[in-house]
Amino acid sequence: MTPGMTLQYLGSLRCEGTHLRSGKTVITDAPPDNNGKGEAFSPTDLVCTSLAACMVTIMAITAEKKDIRLGHIKAHIEKIMANDPRRVIGIHINMEIEETGISDKEKEMVQHAARTCPVARSLHPDIAQQVEFSYV
Repeated sequence: MTPGMTLQYLGSLRCEGTHLRSGKTVITDAPPDNNGKGEAFSPTDLVCTSLAACMVTIMAITAEKKDIRLGHIKAHIEKIMANDPRRVIGIHINMEIEETGISDKEKEMVQHAARTCPVARSLHPDIAQQVEFSYV
């Protein structure tokens, strides 16, 4: 096995992940409501952010392939947690997309691409994924 990433525990409920090909790193902290400092993304924050990032990336790939002029996108992400056991039970994402005059059919294409991205398909079906698209 050739790893693509490594993760190192730094102490005080903090980890550093490294993407081996680029050398880029990401720090995680446990959240304050789970004994952590909350000074960085928590692992569950990254799950939710990964979903939004995957959706936006797949939307952009689809737009590029179909010659759709997709504008700036900003995703607002809300994580819904449950206890006993502690887990993510919902991810709400509001995609604010710059209005560029794309047709309703083109909007449907990129929205379908988002909803069927690899991360969306990888998450357990018990995690509710609520995604809204706003063209501004």
